[in-house]
Amino acid sequence: MKKELDNIVSWLQESVGKAKAKGVVFGLSGGVDSAVVAGIAKRAFPNETMGVIMPIHSNPKDEADALTVARSLDIDVTSIDLSQVYDTYLKALPFEGENPLAKANLKPRIRMMTLYYFAQEMGYLVCGTGNKSELHVGYFTKHGDSGVDLLPLADFVKEEVFELARLLDIPSEIIDKPPSAGLWENQTDEKEMGFSYKQLDNYIRTGEAPEDIREKIDHMNRISEHKRNYPPSYKKSL
Repeated sequence: MKKELDNIVSWLQESVGKAKAKGVVFGLSGGVDSAVVAGIAKRAFPNETMGVIMPIHSNPKDEADALTVARSLDIDVTSIDLSQVYDTYLKALPFEGENPLAKANLKPRIRMMTLYYFAQEMGYLVCGTGNKSELHVGYFTKHGDSGVDLLPLADFVKEEVFELARLLDIPSEIIDKPPSAGLWENQTDEKEMGFSYKQLDNYIRTGEAPEDIREKIDHMNRISEHKRNYPPSYKKSL
């Protein structure tokens, strides 16, 4: 895994260089995935790495954890409270829908727009934090946290992300906290998915899982296929 870490750093430098960009910007949530991306980015671009903390009616502990990561890695960070932007957007809509995810998913999409503002202003690329486990089951917001230029963790299951976190000396309180997208109060990834990352990682790696878990994972993978692919394009017949 130490070798993989060096390879990711080199890949990130090469990818940014090919795009004629200067560095990377990413959302810093206080979770382990964004912390690992921050650590990798700092190694790749010591002076051109920026984390953006973007609370939207978020738990204050998440911002505190994000600042802990920023201090431990000595990275540039800025915090922008987007709660008012979110509220204003909801008020501008013609009606309040019945699907809570429609409202919740506005949050990562607003954050994506914010990251691209900084990226274009600074000549950076947007670095995503999605890992292989989340991508496999579509546990991300289309055009939200998946709206990025680079995905350095896309081939690493969650267990491997924790390994990388330990190699990068990410603070233990970040590694030990339950993974959460933070879309609503007391939300956790595993509770929402209906299975543990350990079960998901094992199924991805070995194809083995209890029948009910396998069916859930396969179902989530099928219905989220559109989220992993470029939009289909109609081809004219004449």
